[in-house]
Amino acid sequence: MTELDGIDFDRIDFFRDNDFVADPYPYYEHLRAQCPVQREPHHDVVMVTGYEEAIAVFHDTATFSSCNSVTGPFPGFPVPLVGDDVSALIDEHRDELPFSDQLPTLDPPVHTAHRALLMRLITPKRLSENEAFMWRLADRQIDEFLVSGRCEFISDFASPFALLVIADLLGVPEADHAEFRAELGTKRPDRAIGSTATAMTHSPLEFLYARFTEYIEDRRRTPRDDVMTGLATSTFPDGSQPEVIDVVRVAVNLFAAGQETTVRLLAAALRQLAEQPELQKVLREHRDHIPNFVEEALRFESPIKGDFRLSRTATTIGGVDIPAGTTVMVLTGAANRDPRRFEHADEFVADRANARQHIAFGHGVHTCPGAPLARAEGRISIERLLDRMTGIRIAEAHHGPAGARRYAYAPTYILRGLTRLYLEFDPVT
Repeated sequence: MTELDGIDFDRIDFFRDNDFVADPYPYYEHLRAQCPVQREPHHDVVMVTGYEEAIAVFHDTATFSSCNSVTGPFPGFPVPLVGDDVSALIDEHRDELPFSDQLPTLDPPVHTAHRALLMRLITPKRLSENEAFMWRLADRQIDEFLVSGRCEFISDFASPFALLVIADLLGVPEADHAEFRAELGTKRPDRAIGSTATAMTHSPLEFLYARFTEYIEDRRRTPRDDVMTGLATSTFPDGSQPEVIDVVRVAVNLFAAGQETTVRLLAAALRQLAEQPELQKVLREHRDHIPNFVEEALRFESPIKGDFRLSRTATTIGGVDIPAGTTVMVLTGAANRDPRRFEHADEFVADRANARQHIAFGHGVHTCPGAPLARAEGRISIERLLDRMTGIRIAEAHHGPAGARRYAYAPTYILRGLTRLYLEFDPVT
């Protein structure tokens, strides 16, 4: 008998109960064993844990609105959603929901136009320029702690690295990077984007909105030969120029979302490396295996546990009837461990042949536009860390011995990631 045998999973409130933050996967398996599409009892949310079922929801934008993708069942829709087709009610009241102006909550065709602004920035040429900056930045971050032979990986490397990579991609002048790190970095946990250490404040977003408004307005008045000017002067697909606030929202969304998820990816990857010395050896000797290792880290510990949708009309998912007005949560972390898609799904297999089929970045029109960026950040970070240190290992004073590790995870129902990762290593001199 295991410690899970006595648990009544049906009594678990996934959205309120923090007991399973450290390991939600048994709960996911419990739901999938009943049905890959299962209604949870506390908030009337339909949970999708199956891979194929998740893909179907992500691709059906005509039936499933993204208006509640951030808020889910909280605080609820502003008006009762009654009838077999609630599309008109959704369209009329969606702007009353929190975060309704953010890219993930928009539906086509508005989403299509606003995403186009972002994709004109994330071009192959710009990504190549940004990658050159990543190599320099990775070394700079490692230099800050290398000689000590130890680090708290998230605050010492992952968070400042991800933050400044996004800043560079968006064209934030390098002279302002120190200010961004001071305002948003983990040295100021009360200001960090996505922080759960203290009560939520609006300071991070207020700072970002203010700074990017200044940048965009300045570049429209006085264009320069820089990335920020390209962002400021970008147009919608129909050739019209967006309002300043529309451009700012796109930039802020990429900045906030891209930073947080990449930090979680890097921490998950380094935990696997530190727990498996033999894997470090393999990746040092076969650098071409690193990209697939990054994909498996994304599959195994998806940085986003799930994404919400709201059904416009009565429909079915995986043969299960879904009434109009139903809040659906696609549990990407569960779908990525669906044994029907991934053999031995609960095992970390660095050379898994179909690892890249994961949906950690979503799927369909809402696929994370920063996915190529996150993949590059993971690959480059791991290469430079392996180059500059050997014997990477978990700091037992903080996390306990092998077989009895102690890790803390972000206590949210959206994010999946370590809050701290203490490492020790032997510097390469």
